Amino acid sequence: MAATAVRYLRSVGAATTAEQPQAPLEALPRPDLRAVRDGERLPVDPGEFRRVLGHFASGITVVTARDADGAAGFACQSFASLSLDPPLVAFMVARTSTTWPRIARAGAFCVNILGAGQGALCRGFAVSGADKFAGVAYEDAPATGSPLLDSVPAWVDCRVQAVHTGGDHLIVVGRVEALGAAEGEPLLFHRGVFGRFSR
Repeated sequence: MAATAVRYLRSVGAATTAEQPQAPLEALPRPDLRAVRDGERLPVDPGEFRRVLGHFASGITVVTARDADGAAGFACQSFASLSLDPPLVAFMVARTSTTWPRIARAGAFCVNILGAGQGALCRGFAVSGADKFAGVAYEDAPATGSPLLDSVPAWVDCRVQAVHTGGDHLIVVGRVEALGAAEGEPLLFHRGVFGRFSR
């Protein structure tokens, strides 16, 4: 699996720390985004799938990175802790994402966990094609230099450990290099709207 991750990262121009192989690795072929063959009925209706899964409340993050072209980032609901030893986290990103190739090239990222009242910040990073960092204050995360957004209640600074395919998404595993948290309530997402946690 490590060799697969290295091939993927090299195919998008990311630096790797793996030893050079004896023979050059070929880039992975462009993935087929369809998991259902033409003429085959989907097992569930996509609209119903979204409606039912929308009942699962989640936090909201902004995943950021810095490549040769500057800062990049996108709003991400699909984030989770994965392993304590070694410390790993994971996020899911659509294969059609235009931000993911930049994160892959950087080989590192920072997960900015958003707090209550940061819905507008989330919406800004959910827009494709705009200057998402316009008016957004940030500093360099300590381990990777990825953008660490000001005023987020928690952050996790990572290097890309592995990339797995999952249907029309990629599952990105990050090895945690640094992290931190402050006081603050989380920004929650449930059934298409933002909410707050109440005790």
